[in-house]
Amino acid sequence: MRAMDSAIERREPFLISTPNVNFLIKSHESPAFRDSILLSDLCLADGMPLIWIAKLLRVPIRERVAGSDLFGRLKSRTEKRLRVFLFGGTGDLAVKVGEKLNAELCGLECVGVLNPGFGSVEELSSPDIISQINASGADLLAVFLNAEKAQAWLLRNHHQLTVPIRAQFGATINFEAGTIKRAPPLLRSTGFEWLWRIKEEPYLWRRYWADGKALLQILCTCVLPLAITARSTREHAEFEVRANLHDDGITLRLSGAVTGEKVDCLTPFVRQAVNDNKWLKLDLAGVDRMDGRFFGALICFRQQLEHKGLSLTMTSVSPRLRRIFRRNRFEFLLAEG
Repeated sequence: MRAMDSAIERREPFLISTPNVNFLIKSHESPAFRDSILLSDLCLADGMPLIWIAKLLRVPIRERVAGSDLFGRLKSRTEKRLRVFLFGGTGDLAVKVGEKLNAELCGLECVGVLNPGFGSVEELSSPDIISQINASGADLLAVFLNAEKAQAWLLRNHHQLTVPIRAQFGATINFEAGTIKRAPPLLRSTGFEWLWRIKEEPYLWRRYWADGKALLQILCTCVLPLAITARSTREHAEFEVRANLHDDGITLRLSGAVTGEKVDCLTPFVRQAVNDNKWLKLDLAGVDRMDGRFFGALICFRQQLEHKGLSLTMTSVSPRLRRIFRRNRFEFLLAEG
């Protein structure tokens, strides 16, 4: 919440994504959708399967926070009320939810509502629509389009929107309007919310069936092999980093096992590259092991550099390391180099 409040105070863009299993599958199918998640300022795990996968891979994600959970927490805040603009939804749902928020005098104050219909991303990005949203003076833009369209729309209009906090809240508008009941807490915590959703919205069974099959494939080909590797007791060389400074960039030569908290020692170099407006290159010739912490750091570093128009590239990547990148589904980072 502090990061959000800071972005509101500075009126700087702050994109929130709430990845669930459907997001995970779509991110493997669409590079553009993947980028909308990776370039987000905050990602909250929405879906117990993601929490289970994180535990298998020893990734420190302990809590599931769905879009509807985040919306509820924002409603419950006791600090200054946030001004929210509701974008999307079907029929007059957004109007009803806006009226409800203002009547409740909760942590959110609705200052604008717009249901743009079912046009394309381009049609929903017209100057009139963007101007109407910006003119509201909102602190939070709550988008209620389908996931793929919402993420594409948010990414397309990232620099045109002046509302600082932006997020796609999915079915939250239906829960808030009362047209669909949310699953009881027990089903949510045990990973069976999808059964409840099918009961409420029978047409969803096709999506859950397709996502379930794709998730099983990811578990077998990526997650389980990575989990077994992570528990290996094999010894690796101690991690070392040597920096070479250039006029327009920084080269870091890494060696040993790039794992755990050791990755944090790379942060000062990234900060230096951002502050000095320099590109960053990682030479991986001496690396013999890397883990999820390293890949998570790479994504954060990439985001920080790209916000300044700077590049992150990797060189001297052995075939074995390429297989590790591929198994972790981060081979696109190598293609960029």
